[in-house]
Amino acid sequence: MTEFRSVRQIAKGIPASDGAGVKLTRVIGNQFVKNLDPFLMLDEFKSDDKADYMAGFPMHPHRGFETVTYMLKGAFRHGDNQGNTGYLAPGSIQWMTAGRGIVHEEMPNQEDGPVWGFQLWVNLPASHKMTAPRYQDIPPEAVPVVQLENGSVKVLVGEFQGVTGSVEDVVTDPLYLDLHLNDGATQRVDIAGNKTAFVYVYQGSAEIKGTELPERHLGILGEGEALEVTSLSPDTRLLVVAGDPINEPVVQYGPFVMNTVDEIQQAIVDFNEGRF
Repeated sequence: MTEFRSVRQIAKGIPASDGAGVKLTRVIGNQFVKNLDPFLMLDEFKSDDKADYMAGFPMHPHRGFETVTYMLKGAFRHGDNQGNTGYLAPGSIQWMTAGRGIVHEEMPNQEDGPVWGFQLWVNLPASHKMTAPRYQDIPPEAVPVVQLENGSVKVLVGEFQGVTGSVEDVVTDPLYLDLHLNDGATQRVDIAGNKTAFVYVYQGSAEIKGTELPERHLGILGEGEALEVTSLSPDTRLLVVAGDPINEPVVQYGPFVMNTVDEIQQAIVDFNEGRF
């Protein structure tokens, strides 16, 4: 008999800003939900006011983890100190492995209009923290969509009903789905029992094993083999995210995430001396 996961904690993100002053909601990585191994942070950025996002995220460093950007509306361009460039359009996803170090920027590719998206930070185990940086830029047309009887699922990363997302070779073996459900629809999502898992309802409301999750609330899931979620609104949209826990010490100093204080100090020296 399938053991379905329940919601063990509900949390709402808090207002924050990052980059050069981009206004956002910090869902994971705040004083209420510090992290969910292997996930370090989840930000939602959503605004129709260009003053909230036009300053963007100018050049800044990362080491020791991965950043995942998923766009719903609006467009950003990215570039780094190695000359790499890319474009994040509505519906696209970028999985960037910072590894041993990268200095990059993410700046708006528009003058006004709505912007809506998410950035997820995923830790790397000690064995992979100093790997070579890389990007996986997945355009909207390369994101597979599974049509359901009462909704649909965008498979951003991982596998759903035999359909596999385009992001490959991620050490924490993540699942990242964008689930759309019509009013009253119930959908099962298989999630391996060893994985840390959460859902984030970004539109509408949903119910999981008798627990209601209102709009813009995080539901941290307990143990089990699958998730069963029911829509409580005409158009419920939620992120379903899971990944293998790393179970190692986490020492974070801003954009550097390592296992020891000494490694953080070395990251600062390497960055200051131009070795990223």
